[in-house]
Amino acid sequence: MDVTAVKAPYGGKRYGWLFSAVWLFYLGDSVGALWDQPDMLWRVVGLFAVVSFAATYLFMVRMASRLPDTAPPPLAFTVRAALGIALMLALFGLQIPGAGAHALTCLVYVAAFAMVSLPLPVAAPLAALLVAAAEILPAVVPGWDDNGYGLAVLLGSLATWGIRLAGIRQNRLIAAQREIADLAVQNERARIAGDLHDILGHSLTVVAVKAELAQRLLDVDLDRARRELADLESLARDALADVRSTALGVRGISLPGEIAAAREALAAANVEAVLPGAADEIPTRNRELFAWTIREAVTNIVRHSGAAHATVTLHPGAVEIVDDGTGSAVVKGDGQGLAGLRRRAEALGAKLTVGRREDQPGFRVRVEVSS
Repeated sequence: MDVTAVKAPYGGKRYGWLFSAVWLFYLGDSVGALWDQPDMLWRVVGLFAVVSFAATYLFMVRMASRLPDTAPPPLAFTVRAALGIALMLALFGLQIPGAGAHALTCLVYVAAFAMVSLPLPVAAPLAALLVAAAEILPAVVPGWDDNGYGLAVLLGSLATWGIRLAGIRQNRLIAAQREIADLAVQNERARIAGDLHDILGHSLTVVAVKAELAQRLLDVDLDRARRELADLESLARDALADVRSTALGVRGISLPGEIAAAREALAAANVEAVLPGAADEIPTRNRELFAWTIREAVTNIVRHSGAAHATVTLHPGAVEIVDDGTGSAVVKGDGQGLAGLRRRAEALGAKLTVGRREDQPGFRVRVEVSS
């Protein structure tokens, strides 16, 4: 009998019990033997027992298919499953007088269902007992032939236990994937919150200070107050652009986001770093290029330099990243990343300087934008 028809464990497809019904045709041996039984009483009792056995088996499988995919199963289900197995064994016993050894086919269904419905400390001894019964009875009962019922019960038990284990592991994998997805969402939210904090923390402080200063200058120096208000407007627009790029996940064009990412990357690589706390003084037109410069330089430090210290210096017209590593992996031919950075700098009329430091061992990446 193909025991894969038994659901495992406690869940599965909604109509899996219909598939299980297909394999009940193996009970045809018992039906045939009962049909040829000359004793009318045992013929009727046996046929009634076969039909009741099949109905009970399908009912139990359908009941199991409606349970949630949890392991171990609820206690109430375990009790009902045990009662169902006891009923199937009783119906199996009623078939013996009329069907003889052919009734042993029922033990395959009982063992298979037990292995996917009962706790293993109960199911394993029960399956072993059924295997022993299927092996011993044909040997001791006169007229009974051994048609491999013991082997069938053994294989059915092992196969359904394997299906049960596979189902449990699949459920655990699904649960783990859901947990990973939830953690990824939480980490992304934390990342965005951290970036927004880095972006807005200093910017809003400067906005408040400049607004207060402009208010005080209105009655003292109107021209300077206007300049402060213009700076305030530019700062607010830059902060808004950074917030939008961070919220959209476009971290490559967010200068504060790249500073935050560089801090994390260098810390993860055990590189002691000195980085600017904010990027409020950087003009909007320079921010994207400076962000790409920091990203590429920090990437090279982490991947190639072997540095222990790194410093990022940021000015309105220039950005410089220096380290105390060898830099040998990126000096020759610049590397694809630095080549792309050079194209970006040339497109904006900026000057890219890449090479070893003159004052001490290490590597320098510097971008200067003409005013």
